[in-house]
Amino acid sequence: MSLRYPCQSFEHSVARRNFLGTMAATGAGAIVGGLGAFTQPVLADQLKSDQKRIVIWDMHGGLSQLESWDPKPGTDTGGPFLSIPTSVPGIHISELMPLTAQQMHHLCLVRGVNIEENDHGIARYKMMTGREQIPGANEPRIGAVAARTLMPRDYALPGHIVISPGGGGGRSDDASYLGPRYASVQLGGGKPPENSTLPDSITVESDVARQEIRRRMNERFLRRRRTSIAEAYGHSYEQALQMMRQRDVFDVTKEPATDHERYGTHDLGRNALLARRLLEHGTPVVKVTHSNYDTHHENFNFHIEQLAEVDRAFSCFVEDLAVRGMLDSTLIVVLSEFGRTPRVNNRYGRDHWGKAWSIVMAGCRIPRGVTYGKTNDRGTEVIDGEVDHANLFHTYLAAAGVDTTGTFNIEGREVPIADPASEPIHAILG
Repeated sequence: MSLRYPCQSFEHSVARRNFLGTMAATGAGAIVGGLGAFTQPVLADQLKSDQKRIVIWDMHGGLSQLESWDPKPGTDTGGPFLSIPTSVPGIHISELMPLTAQQMHHLCLVRGVNIEENDHGIARYKMMTGREQIPGANEPRIGAVAARTLMPRDYALPGHIVISPGGGGGRSDDASYLGPRYASVQLGGGKPPENSTLPDSITVESDVARQEIRRRMNERFLRRRRTSIAEAYGHSYEQALQMMRQRDVFDVTKEPATDHERYGTHDLGRNALLARRLLEHGTPVVKVTHSNYDTHHENFNFHIEQLAEVDRAFSCFVEDLAVRGMLDSTLIVVLSEFGRTPRVNNRYGRDHWGKAWSIVMAGCRIPRGVTYGKTNDRGTEVIDGEVDHANLFHTYLAAAGVDTTGTFNIEGREVPIADPASEPIHAILG
């Protein structure tokens, strides 16, 4: 189905090789900062058993709450779809998500979100940073903050991974002042990062020598001028070597064929399965993207197609984490930058709506099988339990055990982890 999107925002309008194609089967033992220690199975298993994780499902463009988590059938705003019962008596969601409905006993629907913003870029900034956008300021996104607070200092592999259809292994700039170590690595297609095997033209012996020379030069430089940026630069090389050594962690083809069929053979199915695999291998922060929900045209046809993929992949993902005992240590968040208007426009679409919409959470300290917040009968405003982007940001981190009243020390300056003028949603933190 081909759809046109009239929204002309900047949001919808040369990554260098960050992970070098050089790796020796031996020679990684002299890793700066002790990264090699975490390749030992006993330590890795202990890390995985103690570690909290966060996985974000990003419905980019603005998922319609009325076609998903907060349907209003039989009203002039509700659209053509029915609501259906879930595995929790009294809670209904859209009929477009019948498989997810059967996992409701694991989920918490937050139906009273109001961020008072309808611009894609500004709304996304709010939802991803938990703060208002101020000229000249650039706050780190939730994934980078979570990686900084949850990732062990000597964690060998990237602790912040974004999985999208076009990801090839490069780093993004979403960590801001937290530094490149916590910026996301972009993956996609269910494949390991590009350039993560040793080129045929370079022998193992030659690469060992090259890496040793690099380490000596790096240490010589650091003895004269040690900075966080210089240390991050050296760390990225060592992390690249670890990624090459453990590249199978990023290869979703290692998962059983039955799981591929369950999740779906489309991009979202593969990406969700890769997310599960990464979490099982101890990755602290993963984001899965699905796009483009900016449905100014043909909202209903689009959601039929798009939510069929989400329903299958997401329901399998939730069920698998529950069956494998991972929900107690893994926070799941499903979000967008905003929702869609209750009013249906003359193109059978819904426009931007940040005033009354929904997100979903599950796992860690989040109660299961509940709703929080309520919109009125037509979905035009929040009438109970209103929360905003800052409340949500605090809640995500607090649910994973982070003290959101704390600070980061950035070059000697104390910077609040989350907006100090806000607080978590205490009513849904068990």
